[in-house]
Amino acid sequence: MFSKLKEKLKSWTKKVTEKTEEIPTEIVETPKKQSKKKNTAPKKKEIPEKPIKEETKLIQEEELKPDKPGFFKKAFSNIHKVTISEKEFEIYEEELQMLLLENNVAFEVAEKIVQGLKIKIIGKEINKKEIEIDIKNTLKEIIKDILIEPFEIKEKIKEKKSKGEPYVILFCGINGTGKTTTIAKIANSLKKQNISCVLAAGDTFRAASIEQITHHGDKLGIKVISQDYGTDPASVGFDAIKYAKKNAIDCVLIDTAGRMHTSKNLLNEIEKISRVTKPDLKLFIGESITGNDVIEQLKSFDSSIGIDGIVLTKADIDDKGGTALSVGYATKKPILYLGTGQEYHEIEQFDKDKFIERLGL
Repeated sequence: MFSKLKEKLKSWTKKVTEKTEEIPTEIVETPKKQSKKKNTAPKKKEIPEKPIKEETKLIQEEELKPDKPGFFKKAFSNIHKVTISEKEFEIYEEELQMLLLENNVAFEVAEKIVQGLKIKIIGKEINKKEIEIDIKNTLKEIIKDILIEPFEIKEKIKEKKSKGEPYVILFCGINGTGKTTTIAKIANSLKKQNISCVLAAGDTFRAASIEQITHHGDKLGIKVISQDYGTDPASVGFDAIKYAKKNAIDCVLIDTAGRMHTSKNLLNEIEKISRVTKPDLKLFIGESITGNDVIEQLKSFDSSIGIDGIVLTKADIDDKGGTALSVGYATKKPILYLGTGQEYHEIEQFDKDKFIERLGL
């Protein structure tokens, strides 16, 4: 995901280290002048080709390397260790921050990463053979600290079940983020973990929304509670919870209509749904490819109902990765799931180490 970032960092580390050493140049002796007395033609021997051949060979070998120079490459030939100065770091600091921003990393997060890297590597004596690994590992540590630690929904459901109460999850987000499909995916995942579910068709506004969630329920063998279009969505959620209590269902998943985060009236409506259903968990569904817009969306919903966790859809087509890195830090909410396709099984619990590996670090 951060391929361009990696290439630049390799180039940067190479330039920094090149300043620490002088590359010896090979001295080529010029041939002695021919005696004027001799009219014999000079031998066909021009300037020695050895240095040129070696240089050409080096260039050809560099071009044939499978991995082009990327973000962190350090090439030392005559020294074993190097110390990066603050002045050297500042030369590339702004460029590094810009590359993070280009990868959808929020400004405050990009700033934190750059400053964290600055603190950890300036003045540190690094072995020339390990510098790329050392800087990459430093970045991994910084990013891991930035990401909010997710929690297991399964454990929370079991805890509520021990009290004889169904665990209620309310889903919200703007239009078109794949909210209903995500609910079906999570319901399928919970069912496979022997957790019984009921779905509430709380989107009573969008055309065919009730049919859509009912279709998912039929395919998964999960009960769907619904009413007519135009019905108060809060009452649909309330009925689903009532059904779950009566039938000893472990978890209630409440769908809601997509709404723009800038609409106060629609946010007031979802606030009412939350007040009536009293969910144990409020999940925001957003697209990872939206970039930093998703942060503003989440902040609006969080202000209205208090979001507990995040699900990012379309993570499989996100070639940058900065949204997932930023959204949790900027809002202090954990990412719990990543949607990775259209099929029911194509959803995964968020894992810090796995995410960092996807970044290519």
